[in-house]
Order: sequence, then C-alpha cells, then structure tokens
Amino acid sequence: MQENHGFQQVSWDQLDSSDLRRLIEIAKAEDLAGWGLVEKPVSIGDKTTEAIVMEPIEGKAELVARKPIVVSGTPLIPLILETYGGKCRYEAAMADGSQLNVGDRIGALVGDVAQMLQAERIILNFLQHLSGVATETRMYADLLQGKHTRVLDTRKTTPGYRLLEKYAVACGGGWNHRLGLYHWILVKDNHLSSTSSGEGTALESKVAQVKSNFPDYIVEVEVDRMEQIEPVVRSGADIVMLDNFSDEQLRQAVGIVDGRAITEASGGVEKDRLVNIAETGVDFVSCGALIHQSRWVDIGLDWV
Repeated sequence: MQENHGFQQVSWDQLDSSDLRRLIEIAKAEDLAGWGLVEKPVSIGDKTTEAIVMEPIEGKAELVARKPIVVSGTPLIPLILETYGGKCRYEAAMADGSQLNVGDRIGALVGDVAQMLQAERIILNFLQHLSGVATETRMYADLLQGKHTRVLDTRKTTPGYRLLEKYAVACGGGWNHRLGLYHWILVKDNHLSSTSSGEGTALESKVAQVKSNFPDYIVEVEVDRMEQIEPVVRSGADIVMLDNFSDEQLRQAVGIVDGRAITEASGGVEKDRLVNIAETGVDFVSCGALIHQSRWVDIGLDWV
C-alpha cells in the first residue's frame, strides 16, 4: 500500500476547543434555556436541582461502563464542566480508545453537586454517542486484524458533530476519509455525468485536467464499471473508489490497478462481508455504518 494515501486518524489535538465549546453551549442552552424554541421560557435554569439542592454541597460521582465498550469523548468533560461554572473537576481513570468491561470506571466528577447535576446529562449524551461510534468501529477493525485492508468512515455524519464522530472512529481503530469538501477532490459519478466525461478518453482527459489544475490536492475518482478503471489510473488519480463492486469484481479491479493507485471499496458495506472484501486485496473499505448505524452505549453516573 502506498503511504501517501491522505487518509488519517484524527487526534484530539486536531480539534478546535473554541468550536467544541460552542457546541457545548448549544447543548447547555437546550437543557437550561429552551434553545431552538421561538418562544423562550419565562424562567430558565435547572428547576429540579434548585428545588432540591438549596445550599452548596461537595460530592463525587463516577462514570462507569454498564456494558463492554470502547470509550471516546472524555476530553470533552473538563470543557463541559468549565461551561457549567468550573466548580467541578474531572479525574480520569481511562483514556479514550480504552476497551472497558462491565463495571470499569471511566473517571470521576468531583466538586459542586448542583453543577454536576446540571452537567450530568450533557456529559453522558456526548460520551454515550461517541463511545457508541468507537465501539461499533472496533468491531469492524477487529474483523480486519492482521489483514492488509483498513476500514474508513465517510461524510455521513451528524451535522456539527463530524470531527467528534471521526475522532471516535479513530478511537475505535478505524481510519478517516476526507474531512469535508474542502479537504481533497473526490470526483463522483454525478460530476462526470454532468460534464459528459464518464467514459474512455473523455474520462481520462477530465481527470488528468483536474490533476493538472490542482497539483497540491489528492484526487480520488469513483468508478462503477470495470472499463472506467484503466482511464482513471492512466490519468494519474491517487485513489480509485470502486463503488458497489462484487467481491470478484473487486479482485479483478485490484489486478487492473496493480499498485498504481490506492484502491477503496465502497457502497453498502456490511460487517458480514468485510472479511471477503479484505481478501480481494483492496487497500481500504469505506463504511458509513461506523457512524450512522452505531448505537449509544450504556454509561452510568454513580454517586459515591
């Protein structure tokens, strides 16, 4: 496999904390101030906590895995606590990417009880969703353990959560496809059809033109027919996306490409087909299900 393929594993250091804070502020405002409503509530805040916790109390609560999971999103917790007033701190017990068993501690919240009660659901919402993505991805990555092929995510992400979800994929052992339309050039069938350049010399010429006009960008081209592969490879494309190819077609396509470009299998990939796809020799397999078919995992907050 060529190593200049452009795919990556997003790290926490790549995420903009100011953007994350804005997302947290929206989550907080939904809970406490009716964000999204045309008619805002007359009175805002956590009425239940105000009614029950009538004086400052210090406390401690532990985040605990209720099922086997891969944890993701814990660096958000200090940002969330800060947004709620900063009178609590987070004590980490497990790092993101750790595989946890039932009952394993993720970490603890220590400090002002009222702020912890207000922040509890927002913390769990982020953690349960992102850990769900990481846990789902780990199942795919484990199926490919020891094989040449690696699993990729897609742009089928929750609006506003893309980088967090792609980070969660990386926590689960997956790889990230392009981060957005700005990231690199992906010429799909609709682009080619709209310019009548989906076949033969017209296809080769169009992709070569793209490569020439944008020399600093990775260029990936989607193909859905075997006869498109050779013109695309001759044009100098960096990645060939093999869309909805059968296993036998993928094997033939890998032979045609013969190492001249990166190969990516795509299109409705399910877990039960993953090993068969890997046996065709493709470099990557992209799968939107890592994110859009993941399920929130069960994480509890237990008071000590």
